[in-house]
This record gives sequence, C-alpha cells and structure tokens, in this order.
Amino acid sequence: MRNRFITLMLLFSLAGIAHAQDDKEKFKTRYESLAADSNFDPHDLSGIWTLTRNDHSLGTPAPPLTPAGVAAMAGRVVDRNGVIGNAPWYSCNQMGFPRLLNDDEPMEFIMVKDRILQVFQCEHRIRYLWTDGRELPSGENLENLGPAWYGHSVAKWDGNTLVVNTVGLDDRAWLDNAGHPKSFHARIEETWKRVDSNILELQLTLYDPEYYTNPYVGSKKIYKRMPADATTYFGWYGLFAGISEGICAPMNEVEGYNKQFRDVGQAKPKK
Repeated sequence: MRNRFITLMLLFSLAGIAHAQDDKEKFKTRYESLAADSNFDPHDLSGIWTLTRNDHSLGTPAPPLTPAGVAAMAGRVVDRNGVIGNAPWYSCNQMGFPRLLNDDEPMEFIMVKDRILQVFQCEHRIRYLWTDGRELPSGENLENLGPAWYGHSVAKWDGNTLVVNTVGLDDRAWLDNAGHPKSFHARIEETWKRVDSNILELQLTLYDPEYYTNPYVGSKKIYKRMPADATTYFGWYGLFAGISEGICAPMNEVEGYNKQFRDVGQAKPKK
C-alpha cells in the first residue's frame, strides 16, 4: 500500500512539475529570485543550474546528412501526435551525451582538483570533465576504449571560457529528440561561460564528417543558478534530494520508470 501511495504521489508531483515548466512565469520564479552578485569567479561554475528554455536539441536546424548519416537514422521513430516513438530511453537505456545535457531536470557543477564533475538529477549521472592536461583519446587508444554512452571528455580554460571536448560516444544514443545520429568517431565541443553570478552560457558544436556534410553548430543556451529552496525536498537539500531518481532499472522498469517518466505527460491517442 505504501509503495502504491508513493507511486501515486510521484505521478502527481511529476505532472505538477511538468505543468510548472509549461507555465513560463511560474518556472522563471524558481531561478530569478536570486539576487545578482558582482563579486563572482568566472572560473568557478559551482552550483545547481537549470536551462531557461529547452527544446531537447542543439537549438538549430541540423546540417544535411551524408548517406551514412541517413542510414544511421533509418528506423528511428520520434514521438508524434500522442504516439510514443522508439527513443533508447524508452527501453531502459541511457539518454547519452549530449541529450542528457538538454534535459528538463537540473544539473550541478562541482569543481575539484584536476577535474570538474557534472552531476545530473536525471539518471543520477556523474560526468567527468578532466582538467589534468591529458589528451583526448584517439586512434588505437580510442578504438580500444570503445564507445560509451557519455564518451570521454577533457576540458581546459580559454580565458574565462571552459572548453570541453568529448569523443568515443555510443552511436546508438540519439543526439536529440528528433533522432539525429552521431557516429563513434564524432567529436562534440561544448563551451561554458559564466557571464554573471547566476548565468551560464552554453554552446555545443558537433564535428562528425562521417554523418554530416558540415559541422553542426548549436545555438547559445542559458542556464540559471537554482536557489537552495528550489532544490530542497522535505527538508533535505541537494540535487539528489528530488522526488524521484529518474533511473531506469530493469527490475522495476514497468512499475517504476515507465509509469513515473515514460507515460507521464504523454498525450493519449483519441479513441
């Protein structure tokens, strides 16, 4: 009974969150309540941040696909007219990078020696951005490492801009909700710039000549820092303190993940 009650509470709560995100003015109050502080370190990205506007994509039209890119995209069915498609996350797989970065839930930067941790509420995912001077894996080293849902990432500062490059991505993961592909040999560059105490600016560029005729340059996206009271649940503060873990585990996929995430907010086909 208690588990059933918790499931119902999660469903109503998640529906409420989705509604709040659709309501622009209510959603804005979650992050615009913070006063700006002129004394900030542009090299310190610490904090919990959320996208101010999200279309689950790079934000610009994709360049034309190569024949290999067309073949890689074949068979992918996107959500349309209330019908759920076949995105990998509907089958208990990871969203992958950069799709998780363009998700609705907040993420956190944690600055530590020789690396920056990027922590995501959804999936309880932790991403390592190495700042210890290592080179991106390439050639035989990359082939031996093989594909990974979130690839292998190195970062360095260019003035006040953090430049991150990621390679070795699993080509089964969709680039976005439209099902655009990315190859194992692709490289994604992301740039982060803290323009004031409460605003981060992100831009993504996909370099993938195997699948695209030109580099795919995304739009600049804005993240705003979340106040503590927006990430405090039942008196417990922190990114992983939310009402749901957002993890798809095979043992609870049907009664857990599908009901709490896949089905919530999905329009039902008209009978």
